[in-house]
Amino acid sequence: MATSTYLSNPEVLFGAVNLSDQCTSVQLVHTHEALESTAFGGTSRVYTAGLQSNELTITMFASYAASESYATLSTLVGTQIGTITVSPAAPATPGTYSATNPGFIISGGYLESLPVMNASLGTLATMDIVVRGGVYTVDVS
Repeated sequence: MATSTYLSNPEVLFGAVNLSDQCTSVQLVHTHEALESTAFGGTSRVYTAGLQSNELTITMFASYAASESYATLSTLVGTQIGTITVSPAAPATPGTYSATNPGFIISGGYLESLPVMNASLGTLATMDIVVRGGVYTVDVS
């Protein structure tokens, strides 16, 4: 049985730009590549942590207004993004996270592509972006 639950309403910041009101889904996967370290005489494979290989996937509405999703992301394609912070909920005081509402940070993640148009008749247009790599940290200050 779950001991703690929360209503999913994450905060999404690209640097200081808050795109939370444009996002419908966020998934951050923190990974360390598995490096085999099995030695002669071992009876089973043994692994150790290698490089971080993080991936952040965000689904957001395609908005072309100033300071919205397209305007913010279009200049970041093909670059390492300074910081992206996602948290389960917007903190009461911006930038102040806690153990129960941590800020998950990707620094230097790479945005390879941006779907500039993804539309279907009768639906709100969305785009899925994927940020790969970067250094993963957690802010609970």
